[in-house]
Amino acid sequence: MHDERRTKPLGDLEQFAGAWRGEGHGHYPTIDDFNYREEIDFTPTGRPFLIYRSRTWNAETNQPMHTECGYLRRTPTGTIELLLSQPTGFTEIHSGLMHDGVLEFHPVRLGRSVESKPVHEVRRTLVLKGDALTFDMWMAHADTPLTHHLHAEYTRTQAA
Repeated sequence: MHDERRTKPLGDLEQFAGAWRGEGHGHYPTIDDFNYREEIDFTPTGRPFLIYRSRTWNAETNQPMHTECGYLRRTPTGTIELLLSQPTGFTEIHSGLMHDGVLEFHPVRLGRSVESKPVHEVRRTLVLKGDALTFDMWMAHADTPLTHHLHAEYTRTQAA
């Protein structure tokens, strides 16, 4: 019997593998709007997950802004999980399904260190169309309800 999980452990996630570069825009009620550049790497391992790393820079000043790392993984039941850690002391575990190149994640668990900022909810969406990737993020922080925070568009610069 042929088991696709053995021959293609990433399944649909294989489409994300590689290096992506792009630009985005951020806004939130408690901060000034900003533009940023971002590099994202989804590195295959031969197992049913991709290693994920993101780094951003201010588009005007070139100063480093945000970074996060983790995994994008396919579970045995077919759901997709996004597991993230940030140097700000914040962690995220999301779950979702992929349909027509769209990964819409919903939080399973958010964690924070004692001195991390009070983020209460995060939602993330990735939309893949060939070598174009779009990202959107919504966040609830402190007393601010769930609000659209980031939008970015990337192109694939290197296949895995």
